Amino acid sequence: MSDIALIWPDLTGHTGIEISDQPIRIGSDAHKKLFCRTLIQTFDPYRPAVIDWPKLDDAARDRLVSLPIWDIAVQTENRAGANVSAYAATIREPLLHKAVELMGFEERRHRHVLAHMVTAYGITLQPEPVYAGPSDPEWAFLVTGYSECIDSFFAFGLFEIAKRSGFFPVELVDTFEPVIREESRHILFFVNWLAWHRRNLTFLRRCRFELKLRAVWAYVIWERLGIATGMSRKKAAQFTVTGGNQLGPQIGPADLIDICLAENERRMKNYDPRLKRPETMPALAKFLRRFFR
Repeated sequence: MSDIALIWPDLTGHTGIEISDQPIRIGSDAHKKLFCRTLIQTFDPYRPAVIDWPKLDDAARDRLVSLPIWDIAVQTENRAGANVSAYAATIREPLLHKAVELMGFEERRHRHVLAHMVTAYGITLQPEPVYAGPSDPEWAFLVTGYSECIDSFFAFGLFEIAKRSGFFPVELVDTFEPVIREESRHILFFVNWLAWHRRNLTFLRRCRFELKLRAVWAYVIWERLGIATGMSRKKAAQFTVTGGNQLGPQIGPADLIDICLAENERRMKNYDPRLKRPETMPALAKFLRRFFR
């Protein structure tokens, strides 16, 4: 759980990339430089080991412990870091390699943040399974990217709801803000990499890639259904009783969707308007919103 396992990224020569503010063509070299530069230049060099976790009263700590997500969260970040780093190792182009390598570093760092947090608050985790790494790095990168697009959309909203309701103290919410901000950078990078990558494939390779994307989407949806049904019933019930109402009984499906959409837009508007934004989850949310008052 120490920072010794983290190899600090060397961004020398990659932080001063110049690009004009003229319109760019999706799939162009200028587009690649822009989305890579955006990720690299917004890097936050915080260290998990020196985070000053705020002291919690008994009620706040109980609410934190009651969340049935910590085992899954730690394991997911560990796997995500391995997946992204494995794909980075296959990239020869220096700038793109450095950007994906940085993304993998940040995913592994999220795991260390969570590990330090559960230690600070005495949360007991199950032993982490051994993850051997992906046999198909591109598939693993796609799964990680699409998973983050789904998870981050809801995390943005739930994070804001927890802040408004006082479910977590403001100090704890602020401590997690760098992690949430990094997730927004990751999904922005992913959707732009995906658009750039598609444009630079030959016709036959693109056909194969599109079929692969459909298989990835099916897998990601299946995986999320498995996560939802795989939580301990005892933990899920405990969270429903002790934590669910604290988020605010007035938060219905329509309110949740509205908050997620607003938070997604707020976080995305901080970046260069020429970059593509995640579209699938906001579009799906807006469609579902029609069915709720």
